Amino acid sequence: MTALGMVGLGRMGGNMARRLRQGGHRVVATTRDPERLRQAVASDGVEGADSIAALCARLEVPRIVWLMLPAGDATATAIDAAAAVLDAGDILVDGGNAHWRDSVARARTLAGRGVHFLDAGVSGGIWGLSEGYCLMIGGPRVAFDRAEPILRTLAPPDGYLHVGESGAGHFVKMVHNGIEYALMQAYGEGFELLERSGLGLDLPRIAALWNRGSVVRSWLLELATRALAANPRLDGISGWVEDSGEGRWTVLQAVESGVPTPAIAQALFQRFASRQPDAFGLRLIAALRDEFGGHGVHRPSDVG
Repeated sequence: MTALGMVGLGRMGGNMARRLRQGGHRVVATTRDPERLRQAVASDGVEGADSIAALCARLEVPRIVWLMLPAGDATATAIDAAAAVLDAGDILVDGGNAHWRDSVARARTLAGRGVHFLDAGVSGGIWGLSEGYCLMIGGPRVAFDRAEPILRTLAPPDGYLHVGESGAGHFVKMVHNGIEYALMQAYGEGFELLERSGLGLDLPRIAALWNRGSVVRSWLLELATRALAANPRLDGISGWVEDSGEGRWTVLQAVESGVPTPAIAQALFQRFASRQPDAFGLRLIAALRDEFGGHGVHRPSDVG
């Protein structure tokens, strides 16, 4: 049994703590939500702590502390709090979606204190509890080896990998998410063509069919099958598509590296477009067509 601290019990962190407990590990956890912590203690056998300092005090040296927090201020604040109490030889893991360059800098700073830093790209979403999490780990090999019993429990068979030096885990996860953007965009466009065919196509059955030997089969298509079976016309669902930031970082990295990624970039821009149902730019294009060609424009009363 390995003992570790878990900072953050959101949808991902909470399920990861539960999976680790199911695997026989000791988990000491802290979170800003007292009720969520109380539930984890009561239902999952997690040991609660009211702060990162208190969490670290309950773990034997050398410690392993895993952060599962939103990227940005929350993660930065937690890393500072952990750095103030961790000892040389301890391991700090960041499993959030931090920018890989931030992870390189954090690893360097913590190394100066003798603390190992692992940046962990984590994929699996809400299904990770039952299916396991795909883990992309960057950082010192010695720290990876020590954390491996935890990684083995969190991941499905062959579902974790030491991908390289500090920053590599979050870099690989960033590119992973960029690819995910493009895949989802392709599925969305294809199923819209099917839906608009006028042929009375059964979209849930077609989605299920394509997952039986087709070259486009995937877990995303399995989820599409599930979503369409529950709500074939997707009634009540807005077309607004959020982005977590990793797609933006992927495109910016592509620009910096001079690597053409048109499918990923277009998928990102389509997400931006989804939030502009009456975009000024599109209205200007309509006005220009009318100005140079007399094509006319649609007034708000003409549509819907």
